[in-house]
Amino acid sequence: MSPSLSQHAWGQPPWQIDSSPARKPLPKSVDFAIVGGGFTGLAAAAWLCLLAPEKSVAVLEAGRIGAGASGRTGGMVLAESAAGDLPGLGDVLAGLTRILGDLGRACGLSLADACELALPGAWEIARSGGIANSAIEWTDSGALRVVNEVPGGTLNPGKLVAGLASAAEKLGVLIVENERVERVSWGSGGELHFAYEKLRAKKVLFATNGLSLELSGLNDRAHPKLTLAASTAPLAEEQLQAIGLSQRKPFYTVDFPYLWGRVCPDNSIVWGAGLVGAADLGSVEQIDIAAEESSRMFASLERRIRHLHPALEQASFTHRWGGPILFRDSWEPVFDRHPESADGIVLGAYAGHGVALSVYLGAWAAEIMLSRRDLPEWGRIANSG
Repeated sequence: MSPSLSQHAWGQPPWQIDSSPARKPLPKSVDFAIVGGGFTGLAAAAWLCLLAPEKSVAVLEAGRIGAGASGRTGGMVLAESAAGDLPGLGDVLAGLTRILGDLGRACGLSLADACELALPGAWEIARSGGIANSAIEWTDSGALRVVNEVPGGTLNPGKLVAGLASAAEKLGVLIVENERVERVSWGSGGELHFAYEKLRAKKVLFATNGLSLELSGLNDRAHPKLTLAASTAPLAEEQLQAIGLSQRKPFYTVDFPYLWGRVCPDNSIVWGAGLVGAADLGSVEQIDIAAEESSRMFASLERRIRHLHPALEQASFTHRWGGPILFRDSWEPVFDRHPESADGIVLGAYAGHGVALSVYLGAWAAEIMLSRRDLPEWGRIANSG
């Protein structure tokens, strides 16, 4: 993906990615190549170098690191997967905390603090069955109330990308931006072809998203969309108290129409709802959020938010943006060998649960590449819709 597309057509989220990896020439070969410079790819690369510092690792990003799904997620940290708990998955939130802690200690960084990680829990909200004394009492196609509290929290996506990139570089990872992999030739390992160069790797991880389906072997097996989000200007503490968000727990509906959101450290609120497909365009890369369909959806979302509660009637919105999200019919992540070679691993399709899961599974993928762990049954590409 070109930087111009991510910065213009998809809007700009309220955070930035303050990271500029050192420019170095592309080597002829590496032990491990990671295709994709988001949460998954950066976490996997850093974990590889932490566990096996003698190995060479390169992250190859078509645009700027975090320019795809990772830098454009809403920053909600959720446990489990979009399909719920999975056999052998383990504790995702504890794993995220451990991975950030281990990487930070190895690099002299405090990654959890740097990315503003907070895990106060998350609220599931719905239009029926609310708990007694629900903090949330909103009007949205019915009365929205809290129905359950689950493990979860929030973080700053831009700072997580920058933190993981910093840790990876300190551990010896080569991060190459604006270098799109055009194709891969498989033999003993993989040969990655770029516009003017090529790179041989013993093993390749495709930290995939909705922009690289052909490269990762997921054509017709996963479905990309662009998810939409908007953020308000900072609210007064009394407003947060009035709307029930003073505890700063993120929330999402478990019925429809869908709505999710979270309070940021500056008291602004990120809200999200709606998915835009690319039926006639061929790729979510070509979606422009200023176009008619997306503009209409943003206007509808902002009206909904202002009507939720009197304290939100005058809310002003400062940012609109979209980010790619990848689904498969089972809602389980893809985590399997590449269809064309056992020397490749494909990981992605988190269906909106990728903030914690991507880092957690990225480290797991690194351990597989080092022959220290096995692939899970539920991630098989053959199970994709």
